[in-house]
Amino acid sequence: MNRSRLAPGAGIVTVPGGLPVLRTSGGEFLRIDTGRTDAGELVARLTPGEWEHADSAELGRLVAAFEEAGHAVTEPRRPPLTGRTLHLLGDPVLTGPLSRFAAAEGAEVHPATAADVAGLAGRRDTALVWCLDSPVPEGLWDEADRLPARYTAWLRCHREGAHTWIEPLASTPGDVTAAHVRRRRLAATAAHRELAAYWAGHRTPDTGPHPTEASAALIAALLTADLITWANGEQPRGAALPARRRLRRIDLRDLTVTEHPVLPVPEVAPLPAPTARATA
Repeated sequence: MNRSRLAPGAGIVTVPGGLPVLRTSGGEFLRIDTGRTDAGELVARLTPGEWEHADSAELGRLVAAFEEAGHAVTEPRRPPLTGRTLHLLGDPVLTGPLSRFAAAEGAEVHPATAADVAGLAGRRDTALVWCLDSPVPEGLWDEADRLPARYTAWLRCHREGAHTWIEPLASTPGDVTAAHVRRRRLAATAAHRELAAYWAGHRTPDTGPHPTEASAALIAALLTADLITWANGEQPRGAALPARRRLRRIDLRDLTVTEHPVLPVPEVAPLPAPTARATA
C-alpha cells in the first residue's frame, strides 16, 4: 500500500529553536503543531525513504490532517491533460511545439485536417486547436465555430503582421467564437472598413515577421495553459480576466503579451419586413 508523502511543491521547513513550518505549494508558511510527536519523525514519515514503523495515534492524526488539506498525497500527480484528446491543425511552426507541450502534460494528440472538423462535434473531453501563421481567410473557421454548441472545445490563434492573436477557448454554448471576436474587433476600431478589407485578402503580400523558436514556444505555452484551464474546469489563480473572455495579443517583435476582454455577440432578431403603404 502506498504511504502518503508531501504533495508536489510542499515542504517542511525547520526553524532553529522554533516549531516546524509547512511551506505550501502556493508559497504560504503554516506553523505545524506536532503535539507530542517529534518533528523529525513527522518529516521522516512524509518524505521519501524507508518507513518501517507503525504510525502512532498522534502521528496518524497529523498525517491525516496533511492529507485532508491537500498537503500530502498517496498517488503520484497525474498530468493535467490526462484523458483529454487534442486535434491539431495549421502551420507546423506553431503546432509542432504545441504538440510537444500538450503531450508532455498528458494529452493524446492527433494531427487533423479541415475535413475532420465536422466529425469532431459532440466529442466531450476533446479539443480542436487551429494555429495559423497568417490572417484567417473568410469562412475558414465557420465549421469549427459550431463545435462549442455540442460541447467540443475550440481554441485558435492566428497572425496579423507582427501580432499573433490567441482567441479564448470555447467549449460550451454561449462561449466566444471566432465570429464573435471578428465582430467585436470591427466594432472597436474606427478603421472597420479597412480591417474588413484586410481580412478579405485585399492587401499586399505578407512580409512577416514569422514566429521564431522563442515566440513560437511562448504562443504554444499560452495555448497549453488555456487547455489546462479547460481540463481543470477552473479559472487560473491571479488571472485578470476569465479565460473564456480573454483575447490575447503577442507582439512578435518584443514578446510582450496584452490581454483584452471580449464577450459573445448576442443574437439579434431580424428586422421586420417592410409593409406596403396604403394609398388613397
